[in-house]
Amino acid sequence: MFTDTTISFIGSGTMAESMIRGLVSQEIVVPEQIIAAGPRPGRGEKLHKKHGVNVTTVNKTAAEEGHVVILSVKPQVLKEILPDVRGHLRRQDLVISILAGTPISQIVDGLTHAAVVRAMPNTPAQIGQGITVWTSTPEVGDKRNQQAQMILASLGQELYVDDEDYLDMATALSGTGPAYVFLLMEAMIDAGVHMGFSRRIATQLVFQTMRGSVDYAERSGKHVAELRNQVTSPGGTTAEALYHMEKGGLRTVISRGIWAAYQRSVALGRGKRIGEVNG
Repeated sequence: MFTDTTISFIGSGTMAESMIRGLVSQEIVVPEQIIAAGPRPGRGEKLHKKHGVNVTTVNKTAAEEGHVVILSVKPQVLKEILPDVRGHLRRQDLVISILAGTPISQIVDGLTHAAVVRAMPNTPAQIGQGITVWTSTPEVGDKRNQQAQMILASLGQELYVDDEDYLDMATALSGTGPAYVFLLMEAMIDAGVHMGFSRRIATQLVFQTMRGSVDYAERSGKHVAELRNQVTSPGGTTAEALYHMEKGGLRTVISRGIWAAYQRSVALGRGKRIGEVNG
């Protein structure tokens, strides 16, 4: 699938390294088939030493040599990057963008290149436990869609959707979802410390409770509401805790927060600045 194929990363940050690690460790490609482009020579040297990949500080070089070009920069610097890449892609090359809130049309127009995949990975991808929602333009075709699928699967699970609107939804739900989980974990740990546990023990209890609950829910095949009812005895401690959480609007706050993240993603995709998004 990737014979005589070079994969170039425009942007050599954390997510790019996660993808490089997955591609190499799963033997999808060998390190020599990867080029990582970034502005800092020191970062490139670190990637080369750690993963054995080729590095450069020149985006044009990475674009010219890559058959698959992955845009892994921060969205706010995309306008500076596009001129470096535009005009240096072959028609058959595949472009994969993992930029949050950046619509395919912006990539296609900015690069004058039609074969584009837009993907939304999340933080657990850094340990190969992420989930990436992605879609592609018709010009990508079956073979390159298979290549995109294999590349994104190196980060964990992947889910193809046929409507780009789902990418903004995924940004709000799974893309930023780890932050919601971390906030809940932080609150639970702080509550444990407040009750008298050491922070170390409270952290261990919460980590394993989260981990075990997710694994149990996935293996049970039951609706999470049914699982919640299983551990909620009438008049018991769980019922008391859930009563106060619901009374405090926990479910509503979470729903509103996710909806707000979705609206932000849509608005940013339309080119609105932060102040305009809030207005």
